[in-house]
Amino acid sequence: MLTLYGIPNCDTVKKARDWLDANRVAYAFHNFKTDGIDEVHLKIWCAKVGWEKILNWSSTTFKALPDADKHNLNQEDAIALMIEQPSMIKRPVFEKDDILIVGFKPDLIDPKTLR
Repeated sequence: MLTLYGIPNCDTVKKARDWLDANRVAYAFHNFKTDGIDEVHLKIWCAKVGWEKILNWSSTTFKALPDADKHNLNQEDAIALMIEQPSMIKRPVFEKDDILIVGFKPDLIDPKTLR
């Protein structure tokens, strides 16, 4: 089954959930705010698509970090930041078997692959 990771009040996550419902794709929702995220998941995701794609560089939370924390980031540092503040993870994340999609661009997603 598909798991959709995100934050319920995020507009992009809301659009993704509406799109999944409209396309009759069953999914479990993982709320970063209440359920967090573990290092194992983040390492797997980073290995698949790169930590630079997982980290939400434009999030308010990331922008509020001190400059010293933002510069010279590496994967280990980024994972630590995302575990501490899951709102720094780009949203939504779609995960099913070997499929991992970060972000939501409905024109680029075939709903059949997520069923």
